[in-house]
Amino acid sequence: MSVKIRLQRHGKKGKPFFHIVVADSRARRDGKFIEKLGTYNPITNPATIELNVDAAVKWLNNGAQPTDTARAILSYKGALYKKHLQGGVTKGAFDEAEAEKRFNAWLEAKEQAIQAKKDGLANAKADAKKAALEAEAKVNADRIAAQEALLAEAKAAEEAAANAEEEAPVAEGAEEAPVAEANEGTEEQA
Repeated sequence: MSVKIRLQRHGKKGKPFFHIVVADSRARRDGKFIEKLGTYNPITNPATIELNVDAAVKWLNNGAQPTDTARAILSYKGALYKKHLQGGVTKGAFDEAEAEKRFNAWLEAKEQAIQAKKDGLANAKADAKKAALEAEAKVNADRIAAQEALLAEAKAAEEAAANAEEEAPVAEGAEEAPVAEANEGTEEQA
């Protein structure tokens, strides 16, 4: 029986969520499995991976073959590196304590890199939000300036009209005379 370490899909359409499992290669993708090693959520940034590294190394040592994606996940979490270090211990290149020390140093460096990526993404998101707020404030300021310009223009037009009326003296008698003549005509007819 050929044993594989592979992904088992869960989650709804468009939102995948995977279990990392050890299964018979003849079993269906989402069917029977031997052991669940962890989970993988590709939706988050960076992807969320929970893996039992010791169990994965045990299965790798027993001959389980990972699929391409599973191999990438095992490498990312350090299972393949831990298997490599155990090979060095069995060959006598170094002892178990040295292997653990190297693996822990690698894990610490990996966690720092992941945290740096999370911080970079958070900073980029904050910068994008700040830039959007600044752009919105600029648009609002431009809109207010345009409204003030229109109000000032309307006010200037009103003042110009008022000045034009003041500058052109209107003879009061000339305006009232035709009205008076019209009134006299109506009185004579009555």
